[in-house]
Parts: sequence; C-alpha cells; structure tokens
Amino acid sequence: MMLADRVAQCRSPFIVKDNDGGRTWRLNNTADLAEEVAKSPTRYVLADDLTRLCADLALSKGTSAIACADLLHMPAPTLWIEWCNQPWQSALERYGFPPVEDKCHWVGRRGALIKSTLDGRSGVIRTFWTAGGGDCETLASALEAYFDFDTQEGEEPEPLDGRWGRQGFQVRDETRAREEDVLARCFRFRYERSWADYYGRPALSEDARSALWRYTLGSIARDIPVLLAFVLLLSTRTGLPQCRSDHERLNRARLKGGKRPLLDHIEVRAPLMPDYLEQPSGDLRCTRSGPRLHHVRGHLMRRGSQLFWRVPHLRGSARAGIVRTRTVEWTIDQSRTARDSSSTERHAPYLNRREARG
Repeated sequence: MMLADRVAQCRSPFIVKDNDGGRTWRLNNTADLAEEVAKSPTRYVLADDLTRLCADLALSKGTSAIACADLLHMPAPTLWIEWCNQPWQSALERYGFPPVEDKCHWVGRRGALIKSTLDGRSGVIRTFWTAGGGDCETLASALEAYFDFDTQEGEEPEPLDGRWGRQGFQVRDETRAREEDVLARCFRFRYERSWADYYGRPALSEDARSALWRYTLGSIARDIPVLLAFVLLLSTRTGLPQCRSDHERLNRARLKGGKRPLLDHIEVRAPLMPDYLEQPSGDLRCTRSGPRLHHVRGHLMRRGSQLFWRVPHLRGSARAGIVRTRTVEWTIDQSRTARDSSSTERHAPYLNRREARG
C-alpha cells in the first residue's frame, strides 16, 4: 500500500503521556493531516530510478541543482510526493551521511505534503514515513519547513501563517558557496504548534532540548534537497515519464468488502538515460593498459539559460562497456519566461531537455 493511502486512512490520534504528573498530550500527527492528503489533487510517486537520480542531483559533490532558486516552483498549491526508503537511504550513505543501524529504516516509504501559494514560490512542507512494511505505524515529522524562493541574501523567509516569522531555525550546507545555499537562504525549520508547546515545557533541560532538536531535524531536513531536485526535473519541457494509476476496478471490490478506496496517484520515472553498451575494444593491437573501471559522480552546471547534468557513469576498461551519452542539457525557454513574467500569476520557466552526445 502506498504511503499516501496509509496517511489518508489513519484515524488514530497521536497521544503521549507525561511521566511527570501523568498529563496526556494530543500532538498533531498523521491522523490530523489525513484529510489534506486525501483531498490533494496531485500525488506523485517516485520510482526507484528517479529517487536515485534526484539524490544524485541534490547530494553529489560538484552539483548545484538546488542553487537554481529562480527556476523552482511547486506545481500545485497542495502537493503530495512519496518514494521508497531503500534507494533514498542508500544514496544518503553513498554521499557521506551517517548510516542508519536500525534495519527497519531501510524498508517502508517516505513522503511529503507541500502546501504553497498559487505561484508555487513559497509554502510549508511536512514529512511522513513508515519504519517497515505490513501494518506498521505511519508517522509525521514534529518539525515543518517553510520556504520562500524569493528570499534575498540577508533577508528571512516568512511563513504563510505569519507565525514565528523571525524565529525559525536555519540549516546551512557548509559544502556549498554562500550564494548557492538555497537551503540556508530560503528555508527555515520550526516545531508544529502542538509539538512546540509540548517540547517547550520548563521541565526539559537545555541538553534535552538540543538532543530533541537534532533528532527531529533529521526527520525532515535531509528530504528537502531531493524534493527540490524532483521539482526542478518536473519543470522541464519534456518533463518526466508519467503513468497515472487506475484503481477503479480494485476500488469497487474494496468498497464491496467494506474497505476504503485507494487514492489515485501519478507514478513518475527517471528520464531515459543511455545504457552502458557491451562492446569489444576497438583496437586489439593496443598494448597500453587503460584505467581500472571506476565510477564518476554526476555534475550539474548552469550557463545562463542552460543547465548541464553530467550523468554518473563508469570509466575504465572497455570490456565493461562504454557510455554513449554522458551529458543531459536542459534549456530554458526564455520567450515563455518573458510572457509569464508579465502575467499576474507567476509560473516556472519552461525547460527544454535534450541530450548532448559525449
């Protein structure tokens, strides 16, 4: 079952009991957001290959996909995005994030509910996850991220509800140049209101507050770059290969059996990338040994109206195959951008993707 269905069907409130005094607290969690996910007009499900590509774009050393703040916009005022946990966790470890020892974190799914303005340039994000398969519990993050892609250096992004506009916490990516760090400039993190009240109790020490903050921040901050990479790819002219779900027949059977219907969604895959072709060496007389087979990370560069993404590839022995195409180019349609900027509603620039033979 998709994570969106688990969230939409959740009815159990999240209640905790205070060890000191026995007071119970109802905290905003999955059940409180079930209706919003169920009513979301747009739900995307990322295939594993797309999850890996988005992770490469967002996390690979030398790339700056999320530095393109002027190209980013959310495609709908209410948006759901989810993906499988395993390829995402694998990417995090590959790019140097601390490994998760608990094996249950390698299964299940992750997702995000994004609510934004009509132009898609500012909004708020809440993340969700399951820790395993079967009937495992589905949880929502205690933190929420609010963003404004029009935030300039030295300014602060303002939340849509106006709450704590100057008190959100900043996360900075030390590996990026200051002008490229969209996460630090355009995003702030804060506790959801009920969680803020719960963790704001005077009984908690400063050390406990700091430990809780670091733990809860990990449940949402690492998702943001991958989400932004997906939104950027989704804005390209050719877009991404998409397939709409068709649950009509299945839902009729579920309704007859007294079960809730499943939600419609759009499965999205990575754009077709060239394969590694098994080919013999072109010159058998050559005695010089080539480099050992090794992996080359992807790289993304921006030159004016063009984005160039060098696909991660193998380099080395020809017996392992050769890479026919290693560069993908996305070109911004400037004429459409100019037309859109004169309208009342802002839209994302229209991008054109083409392959450059390497």
